Order: sequence, then structure tokens, then C-alpha cells
Amino acid sequence: MLKIIFFGDICGEPGRKAVRNNLPKLLESEKPDLILANVDNLAHGKGVTVKTLEELIRAGVMGFTSGNHGFSKKELSDAAFVKYKDIIARPSNIPDTYPGSGAIKIKTDKGIVLIGHFLGQVFMEKQFQDPIESPFDQFPPWLQKNMDDSVVASLIDLHAEVTSEKVAFGHFLDGKVSAMVGTHTHVPTADQKVLPGGTAYITDVGMCGAAGSVLGMKKEVSLERFVNKGYAPYEISDDARFAELSYVIIEVDEKTRKATGIRQFHQIVDL
Repeated sequence: MLKIIFFGDICGEPGRKAVRNNLPKLLESEKPDLILANVDNLAHGKGVTVKTLEELIRAGVMGFTSGNHGFSKKELSDAAFVKYKDIIARPSNIPDTYPGSGAIKIKTDKGIVLIGHFLGQVFMEKQFQDPIESPFDQFPPWLQKNMDDSVVASLIDLHAEVTSEKVAFGHFLDGKVSAMVGTHTHVPTADQKVLPGGTAYITDVGMCGAAGSVLGMKKEVSLERFVNKGYAPYEISDDARFAELSYVIIEVDEKTRKATGIRQFHQIVDL
């Protein structure tokens, strides 16, 4: 069996530290073939940079997906998607004017794993300023273009707001890919399963970020917005002593490309 660890949205320095501190123990106990992570909020809560990606690469993460905030650091984010285009996937259903790769293939000891990434549409159009094509329309040509006989497993990350869209997309992908994971909401769901066609599925993996926060951000900022209706820019919680660490472990039969299991983990860890 081919074993994949996928970390949910890594949110700022507390999330990076949580992964960095705990991945060695997972490597020893689980002996995964591939370690992946969503990094939409990697660099102080929005976007990615070369520096923050390289911190996780040194820790042992082998491949990445992004999301609606992936390019928020502008030129710094563009540079990351260009330099590491072979190991970080940008959403495939955004305009081609964005740099980077809509599909990546990572070589493991058990064969090549194909990774794709799409944005959901519902409520996401206000968060992402440019047009988003339907993932349901864009997936079939994506699969035809990128799947070949060298691939022994495939995984799709749907970065979406609405649970119903994720659940529907999971059924849409069932039997076509080895796994579909949902990201973006930072709250882990308890619906991990292998669908009838052999696709491992979870609506949202959750986040790796500051505990005692609001989705990784300072709770005081969110309370100001909700209670007093005032505006304050979101900030990463900077006094965190503990972090949430959310991830799934997926096992795939590399001979059939079908998943045999998915386990969900949500832990509070020291920083």
C-alpha cells in the first residue's frame, strides 16, 4: 500500500512550527511514502513565499496545494509558484495568467502520485477577485491531460467554502481519483470514508495553526468584527503556546489506484 499524509491548511508560524515539530514522529511511526500539505495561509496567514515553503521542505513535506489566498503576497508568492512549480499546485480553474502548475507529479518509492487542485465556486467568488471556472467542468479535461499509465495514485484538493459543494464533488470524482480532500474552512470534519468507487474522501481536513484562536487568527480581531461591527485586519495569533494539528492518512493500492482507507487526526500539540 502507498501511504499519504496530508496536512490541513497550515496557518502562519504556529502552524509551520506544529508541523515541523511533529512530522519527525509521524515519519517514524507511520513511514509514509508521501507527505503533502495545504499552504494557502502559510506566510503569516495569507499566501506563500519561497522562504516559508523551504521551511516545510526542510521539515520533510514533499508537495503542496494552495487556495484562494495563495498569491496574496504578490511578487513573493509568484516567485514561490515559479521556483517550486514541480511541487506546488495552484488551482486549475483560475485564469492561466497566474504562474505555476495546475497539476504536479511527485515520484515516490512506489510510483508517481498525481496531485490536482481546484477552487470551489460557492461564496468563493467574493474572496478571489478573478473568474473561477466550475471545478465540475474543469476536472474532466484536467484528468484527460494529466493521467497516464505511470501514475499509481492521484489526489485532488478542493479548496471550498460550502460543505455541499465538497460532498457533491467527492461523488463526482468517485472512481476517477484515489482521494479527494477538502480544505479552506479550517475546521476538521468527521466524515472520512472510502466512497463506493474507491476514492478516499473527507469534507475538510482542518488546520494546523494556533489553538485558542479563531481559525488561526487572533480571537480579539474576530470578536471586534462580530461584536462591535468594527473593522480590524486579521492577524495571526502570536502568543500561541499550543496549536491544532489536523491531518489525514490515506492508503492506496498502487496496483488498482483505489484507496483502501483514510484516517483523520486532530490533536492539540505544544509549541
